[in-house]
Amino acid sequence: MTDTAPDTIVLIHGFWVTPRSWEHWVAHYEKRGYRVLAPAYPGFEVEVESLNADTAPIEAVTVQQILDSLEALIRGLDRPPVLIGHSAGGVFVQLLLDRGHGAAGVAICSAPTEGVAVLPLSQVKAAFPVLKNPANRHRAVGLTAEQWHYAFANTFTEEESRALYERYAIPASGAVFWDSALATLRPGHHSTYVDYHNDDRAPLLFVSGEKDHLMPPKVQQSNARHYKSDTVTEVREFAGMPHLLPAAPGWEEVADQALDWAVAHAR
Repeated sequence: MTDTAPDTIVLIHGFWVTPRSWEHWVAHYEKRGYRVLAPAYPGFEVEVESLNADTAPIEAVTVQQILDSLEALIRGLDRPPVLIGHSAGGVFVQLLLDRGHGAAGVAICSAPTEGVAVLPLSQVKAAFPVLKNPANRHRAVGLTAEQWHYAFANTFTEEESRALYERYAIPASGAVFWDSALATLRPGHHSTYVDYHNDDRAPLLFVSGEKDHLMPPKVQQSNARHYKSDTVTEVREFAGMPHLLPAAPGWEEVADQALDWAVAHAR
């Protein structure tokens, strides 16, 4: 690691999980000599069990609050970090890069930013527990173990999926989910807008899981095609991987390839 290379990795979790979902990656990257930060969304600084017992912080959080907290964290670092986000965390990586943060970014099984309208059928089924009822815009919406298995852990056995569900799963903000889903249909710029023509943005890698039901590879491919800037934007797909890629067998190879790409392309 040179004196100018990134020395810090910021891991950004997505919806329906907390920073605990990065537990394997934190240890893995620390062994490689990096400082690794896995911040929680504002109000999510408690354990999974506490958020399942009291969903008020989930109902209260907003995209802007999450972005503000991440920007404050990054501004306090000595040099730009590598940003790695999973699912909704991939959206936050894109928003942060667009705002001039980060040496490079990796969006894993990423949700789309504003204007990406592709909607595969498996994604509709996986997101249906939230979108089936407009009243969910004012609630924290959890998944059943069966819904989790389809959306997050379809490549695992049911027993393995249940264990992951009990360790990682929390409800998601219906308000944030609905607002993101409707952003493409409403005029003007909204919370997940990025400038696809921003030439000053740091390099970005989309990582897709072939078997991902919630955010299938078509979503990342479409998102990447929206970028028209001269900055590097690439997509890699990993065979056999589900949405819960950070915990799936073979995650070490994905983690290493993601970091190696980011360091090689870091500005």
